[in-house]
Amino acid sequence: MSTAPVQVDVLVVGAGPAGLMAADVVSKAGHSVLIAEAKPSPARKFLMAGKSGLNLTKNEPLDAFLRAYAPLPPNFRTALESFGPQEAIAWAQALGQEMFTGSTGRVFPTVMKASPLLRAWLARLEAQGAELRQNWRMDALGNTVHFDTLEGSREVAAKRVILALGGASWARLGSNGAWVETVSPYADLAPFAPSNVGIMVDWSSHMTRHFGHPVKGVILRAGAYESRGEFVISETGLEGGGIYSVTRGLRKGAPLVLDLLPDWSEDKLKQTLIQRKSKETLTKFLKRVLRLTPEKTALVMEFAGPKPDDLITALKALEIKNIKFRPMDEAISTAGGVTFESLTDHLEAIAKPGLFFAGEMLDWDAPTGGYLLTACLATGRLAGLGALRSLS
Repeated sequence: MSTAPVQVDVLVVGAGPAGLMAADVVSKAGHSVLIAEAKPSPARKFLMAGKSGLNLTKNEPLDAFLRAYAPLPPNFRTALESFGPQEAIAWAQALGQEMFTGSTGRVFPTVMKASPLLRAWLARLEAQGAELRQNWRMDALGNTVHFDTLEGSREVAAKRVILALGGASWARLGSNGAWVETVSPYADLAPFAPSNVGIMVDWSSHMTRHFGHPVKGVILRAGAYESRGEFVISETGLEGGGIYSVTRGLRKGAPLVLDLLPDWSEDKLKQTLIQRKSKETLTKFLKRVLRLTPEKTALVMEFAGPKPDDLITALKALEIKNIKFRPMDEAISTAGGVTFESLTDHLEAIAKPGLFFAGEMLDWDAPTGGYLLTACLATGRLAGLGALRSLS
């Protein structure tokens, strides 16, 4: 016997930050909401992010905040201008979470965990009447939405549908990009590409002793993208926030260039190099006069050789050669997905009115540091508001 379709005002598919925010907006307004999640529990990637402190947002002026997402389509800009750093902080505080801003402007819950915030959020959604269905995997999208569940096939007839299915990394947590074929009839898609991901380097044997060691106080450049930060030398290559911040430039084919002495001008460096004694090894000189760490010295030797033709360039513009990205599934986030140009101002599919998109399945990119989570929340909110607007 076939089961009659579940009737609901708004169906949200995907229970990550974007989907939960969309459901929050709609259910708060009094509409019936069903949240369908493919995994046995919601917000798995959100909880994983919380293991390192849950960097919710970046507390900085809005203009600087928006620059992290450039280029910025108008509808994406609208989402972020309406829900930026201050709104994200206020939202978390309204859920009972005390927040603090670190020395770099990154904002975290005082408890440094995601789970208390998520529990409070899910409790609010339940109080507002939103229903969460777990182990519901969408397998067809049309006039109704079909799901494969532990109890068999289920069908949902919704007045509005909001998809927040994640990007194409961390498949074990639910984001695998498998929705592309299902969604492609209704929106234009850009190919997925890794973002905020480590790079692979084929090291020589002398680098082994430096594996696991950080490199701090460096400016990294890749085309138009620049970051002052740090990274870690790993067995397979380079990892860390400094690398992640220039992923977009590397993806466009720009070389990775390091300024190992960002506080030294070239003129000052030229004058200092004169002090090198004739019989002094380069390694000893770099340590004695320039205070270069063993890791920085090792990078110079690896990519410029033991006797660089141009030591100033080796120190101020060291090119890291023959690099490749780690596999996309290891990326913290991905670019690509549903294009903003195929959506309205409220993230509704132009080709299929009543269908909205949010979160990492949209084609946007930003570095780590609070930008990723805020954008997921902001686009989820805008999609939710769009669904409300079209229902009224």
